[in-house]
Amino acid sequence: MAARTTKKSTRAKGPKRKALPPEVRAAYGEIKQSLGHLEKSIADINRGLRAAERKIEADARTRIRELRTQGRGQLAALKAKQRDASRMVKSLTTAAEVSWQEIKQSADAILADARGTAASIIDRLRSAVQR
Repeated sequence: MAARTTKKSTRAKGPKRKALPPEVRAAYGEIKQSLGHLEKSIADINRGLRAAERKIEADARTRIRELRTQGRGQLAALKAKQRDASRMVKSLTTAAEVSWQEIKQSADAILADARGTAASIIDRLRSAVQR
């Protein structure tokens, strides 16, 4: 049987470190502890940021739903005004005793009201989007 030989490490060993004084070891311990606290604080901040982001996103989704609902309602009101204007113009044109000038004035008034409503809706939507 062959005898086993142990291989010595070829790594160069540096000079032995001196034992650290107790004050230095205590300082290192305090620094390590402070770093641990800092790491926990960073983790807490990151959790808070993620929670705030989720809340902001949820609020934005809610606001978008509200704006869509308001927009649909305002659009329905505007379409109703359009239907009323169309009916009014039809009824005015069938009346033989009404002059063309009166028909035009009535139609202009109805359309001006509808334009004002549409402009108001557009302004409200633009201001809501700019928030």
